Amino acid sequence: MSRRARKIVKRVSVDPKYNSELIAHVIRVIMKDGKKTTAERIVYGAIDKIKELVEKDPSKFQKTEGDKTEQVTDPIEILSKAIENMKPQVEVKTRRVGGTTLPVPVPINPVRQLSLALRWMTTFAAGRHGMGMAAAVAAEIADAFQGQGNVIKKRDDVHKMAAANKAFAHYAWGSNRE
Repeated sequence: MSRRARKIVKRVSVDPKYNSELIAHVIRVIMKDGKKTTAERIVYGAIDKIKELVEKDPSKFQKTEGDKTEQVTDPIEILSKAIENMKPQVEVKTRRVGGTTLPVPVPINPVRQLSLALRWMTTFAAGRHGMGMAAAVAAEIADAFQGQGNVIKKRDDVHKMAAANKAFAHYAWGSNRE
């Protein structure tokens, strides 16, 4: 029997405007210094900007599944698809094996996938100068929906690093084996 304390599962809140757990999570990640109303203003402003972008040029927001292409107009659906595109599947962790430190590719837990994607999104949105944070977040979401932008490049870099070190995959511990 394990002596380790069990992880306490936190209750997930939903945001009041859209009644969505995902948007509440985005708000919590963007929030700085406990300023939740500012974070809400940023996220809701980004959603409004996405609505404007869809109205202005709907051809940019098309979802392709197999050989079927459909138009996406719901900003919440655009946000969730963009976040799915941002999520990394594998990452590289270092393992010490016989005096040598090796980079080992390890699959990522879905909760960590979401937190990495949102962290990267806020970091790159904050790095966009010359526009407000709401516009920057909207631009990152729109880019990620289309499969381009800074977050997608970061995800691809993480995947390339894991692919380059595939030879060390047998050093992954426990259930993290591929």
